[in-house]
Amino acid sequence: MKILLLSDPNSVHTIKWATSIADNNVSVLIFGLRKLTVNDYENHNNINVITIDNQLKEQEGSLKKISYLKVIPLLKKTIKNFSPDIVHAHYASSYGLLGALSGFHPFIISVWGSDIYSFPKKSILHKSIIKYNLKRADKILSTSFVMAKETENYTTKKIEVTPFGIDMEKFKPFHVKNLFNENDIIIGTVKTLEKKYGMDYLIKAFKIVSNNHPNLALKLLIVGGGSLKNELIQLTNSLKINSRTIFTDNVPFVEVPNYHNMIDISVFPSIYDSESFGVAVLEASSCENPVIVSNVGGLPEVVKNNLTGLVVPPKNEVELAKAIEKLILDKNLRIQYGKSGRLHVEKLYNWKNNVRQMLSIYSDVIKKNSTFS
Repeated sequence: MKILLLSDPNSVHTIKWATSIADNNVSVLIFGLRKLTVNDYENHNNINVITIDNQLKEQEGSLKKISYLKVIPLLKKTIKNFSPDIVHAHYASSYGLLGALSGFHPFIISVWGSDIYSFPKKSILHKSIIKYNLKRADKILSTSFVMAKETENYTTKKIEVTPFGIDMEKFKPFHVKNLFNENDIIIGTVKTLEKKYGMDYLIKAFKIVSNNHPNLALKLLIVGGGSLKNELIQLTNSLKINSRTIFTDNVPFVEVPNYHNMIDISVFPSIYDSESFGVAVLEASSCENPVIVSNVGGLPEVVKNNLTGLVVPPKNEVELAKAIEKLILDKNLRIQYGKSGRLHVEKLYNWKNNVRQMLSIYSDVIKKNSTFS
């Protein structure tokens, strides 16, 4: 089987899909719009990458999308030379448009989040582009049911849910060299520091909890980089909790399980519905961390409230603080939620099962296409 992926080659999601299907004897070619900056493909002889570095900037403006026309000749030449069984676009707006304009079938689109939640709402033209791309697709995939529902606003086609699951052999509870003392209770998160993820609410909630329980050894760990990092650091300074808070920069994906295992309570206070699927939430659950999430987007879909964690209203540091407080005061409840969370991941979001599902979809699409050819 030969699959041409239209996707950002540097995205951790692309890396995970490409390497996993390649490990199942699939020949993969990634056609991307950004310069390759990672080395994750080096040990996979059956993965090749073509990028359009500096020829085209990947932006959300509709006029920029029209400029994709100049990439189509190279894409068509690539398709002719590679002769794929399927062209699979990951992201419905940019890469979806490339796939739609290529004219190749069978053609699959995976929606990712902002391509469905934000892009088509920008203008009538943006909406038309999404509708056109989805119309050209032979199969449409979504990582969550809530995002599939959103996608139904732009197509009448059936949308299949393909969860972006967790490698449970990597994300599991284990002893790690810690940044903290043994008696510390660590509230933390692993997330990009951008506005939509609501990290300021986590910091304010931590301040409330710290004030309510000054005798507890509470610490805050925020793992990740982003445009708001300096602003968030200033917030911890102004709230006088900087001595209890540790910020990291972006960490290599291979080290992410280590940081999840430093955390006692994992918190994801996103504020927008464009949070389509909580991969980091499931990573934390797979490491047996109790989780707290906002009631937005796909987050309530991956957390069973009062079983694997707690679901709270968004943009509400008071309610978030109450949820954190409930867990810091009940170690047994933390353990119970954590173990239930890993079982939940095992049942629905085991990456091995998700890869098998994707390979099955590929086989079915190829078979159906050969029937109609």
